[in-house]
Amino acid sequence: MKRFASLALIAAMVFGCVAFASAATEVKMTGDARIHANFWNNINYTGWNAKGTNTGDSLTIWERFRLRSDFIANEGLKFRFGIRVNNKAWGNDTFTVDNPATSIDVYQAFLQFKWPSTDVEFTVGLQDMDLPISAPGILNSSPVFGGTRAAAAVVSIPVIDQLKIVGGFTRLLDSNKDFDTTTKQVADELDGYFLVMPITLDGFSATPWGMLAVAGKDATYTTPVGSSPRYTDQSLATNLASAGYMTGANTGFTQSQTVYWWVGSSFAVTALDPFKFYADVIYGEGASDQGSRRRAGLFFDVAAEYTGFDMLTPQATFWYSTGEDKSTGNGSERMPTVVGSWGPSTSFLFDSSQAFAAGHMGLNPIGTWGFAVSLNKISFMQDLTHRLTFTYAQGTNNARALRNANTIWGTGNYVQMGRDLTTNEYVMGVNFDNQYNIYENLAAIVETGWAHGSFQSSVWGHRLVNQAQNGDAWKVAFGLQYKF
Repeated sequence: MKRFASLALIAAMVFGCVAFASAATEVKMTGDARIHANFWNNINYTGWNAKGTNTGDSLTIWERFRLRSDFIANEGLKFRFGIRVNNKAWGNDTFTVDNPATSIDVYQAFLQFKWPSTDVEFTVGLQDMDLPISAPGILNSSPVFGGTRAAAAVVSIPVIDQLKIVGGFTRLLDSNKDFDTTTKQVADELDGYFLVMPITLDGFSATPWGMLAVAGKDATYTTPVGSSPRYTDQSLATNLASAGYMTGANTGFTQSQTVYWWVGSSFAVTALDPFKFYADVIYGEGASDQGSRRRAGLFFDVAAEYTGFDMLTPQATFWYSTGEDKSTGNGSERMPTVVGSWGPSTSFLFDSSQAFAAGHMGLNPIGTWGFAVSLNKISFMQDLTHRLTFTYAQGTNNARALRNANTIWGTGNYVQMGRDLTTNEYVMGVNFDNQYNIYENLAAIVETGWAHGSFQSSVWGHRLVNQAQNGDAWKVAFGLQYKF
């Protein structure tokens, strides 16, 4: 009963604030609700989790709700407050009949205002964060830092009509909050600083950018799980650190103060409309002076689309990322990342904003090359659209490097089969996604996907690879999406 009382109190506070604020400010509320079922066969290519210790359910029903409230004083001042119940499964947690848990949390809370008599805009608080990407409609988001939220302070300064400067600071981690655990102050933060300069000309745009991140010696982005130095799934540790960075874990596990930096630019050419071309080039490096702990690499992509057809939009993408060489002792040759959400044409292989949760294969674009072709926005009748995408990816990582990482950390911890690929491995996938608009703001969606992979037993072990050879991965997701 206490949990239900907490839910009622939160709802009363939200709507009470709306009623109170409406007398002095304009309040706009938007949001979305999604309810869907996911059917999987051979999830992760095996039907198991990455380490082969748990079996995935064939059918799971998910529900998500998000509510965003804008409190608008005038066109130059507003506050955004967003709450959510985020991707919970029926029969568990919030949606269980037995002792349901309270799962409402705040996912947006930021103040946005313009300096009086100027177009200089400040956005301060918990907000959506994306570094530049050339074609969000095709490539989704940045592979370095995108598709996520962070506490940040951002300022946007128009210089001329064709140029503005956007800069900011974000605190990604503060492990001990306002008091450290001893009387001696420690560096327990992970902070980021970024600068973006969008340039827009007739038929051409470019957005050069740079980002610097400082990882404190005592930041817990590489904190072991439990009492043993093991890392599961993608995390700040696996995204930023080299395998060599962690080799001291079994003998005390200390880390140094580490600086990471990235530079890049996105490009878009629309002068030949309806032919449109896009590209991104990114270089990133960290722990530059720390030998085996160094991590540095390059990523680039190119994409094109033709928007001259009424019934469909053809799209094509190619990408390449440097991968590990055979030595762990000289550091990592993969580009470090923070949190990425890159993927071509909503490919089933990548986490790239599929309509429904838990609906992708989790391929890491870092350490791979590949291509995707897509027929997007297919429509032969009103209110019904389709997307058909084929993707092929092959690894750029030397097999010895991934085998060494598994030897040190255990299979499925630092790198994972199907997520990280060697030069001898490939995956391919097809997804066919469909949406019918029942009403203007209510859609019935069906997502389907097939994926096949070829993996090395010498890297992942016979048990996982043999299981993957028993059959390909299939997904069918169907449900409803309501936007208001």
